[in-house]
Amino acid sequence: MKMIPIEKIDHPDVQIYQRLRENAFAKDGSFIADSPNVVKLLLEAGVEVKSIFATPEYYEKHADLLARFNIPVAYNSPKSVLEEVVGHRLHHNVMMHALRPEQTPLEKLDDQILMLTEISNADNIGAIARSAAALGVKSYLVPKQGPHPYSRRAVRVSMGHIGKLHYHCYEDIKETITLLKDQGYHIFAAEVTPDSTPLSQVNVPQKWVLLMGHEQLGISDEILTLCDEVVTIEMEEGIKSFNVAVAASIMMYQFKQKIYYS
Repeated sequence: MKMIPIEKIDHPDVQIYQRLRENAFAKDGSFIADSPNVVKLLLEAGVEVKSIFATPEYYEKHADLLARFNIPVAYNSPKSVLEEVVGHRLHHNVMMHALRPEQTPLEKLDDQILMLTEISNADNIGAIARSAAALGVKSYLVPKQGPHPYSRRAVRVSMGHIGKLHYHCYEDIKETITLLKDQGYHIFAAEVTPDSTPLSQVNVPQKWVLLMGHEQLGISDEILTLCDEVVTIEMEEGIKSFNVAVAASIMMYQFKQKIYYS
């Protein structure tokens, strides 16, 4: 591991850590991870590291961990310099620049898939990834047009657990649903409709896709007609819906329990 001291924020080698916007990483398919726990999980998941930017205290404390992995470059700087680079006060002492893992082909995803339609909030992308990893739903299907699951914010909110998932970014939702049905998946849409199945009564097969809708718009009628079944969470009267990340967590938990005990 090549250690390079950084004393000024204008050092050209660490400019990538200042590029917080997602389009800065589009060309080479890389991402930035923040915080010791997130970095640890992603290293253990096998991401390809380009560099680490951290304090001397971090390198000293985590020397044994870092020795286990191929880290080409380690930038070493006081925390004050790291804070200048990112432009705000840090609550951690490490950042990592790495390459996004290759996405998994659609036909090689697992038997249970969490699929998103037009999610626009990277926080929700990350929160759903964290819940999916915790509940053992190992495949994540997201639209190519929305936030990437390895965007900086999504990675941070997922606490690095995105590294435990197979992910795929699809282009056409209708075509993708059709292909999944051809592969034997039962497509469940999470939506409130007059004929939706209450979550407590749903029968869950071994091979399923749970489709979650846009935070405000939900799932369009056109897409609902392509799905095999619409499922809704029973709620108190006058409550319209849960946050999409909360709803996804509740549904994934229930789906997994029904598989285990059916």
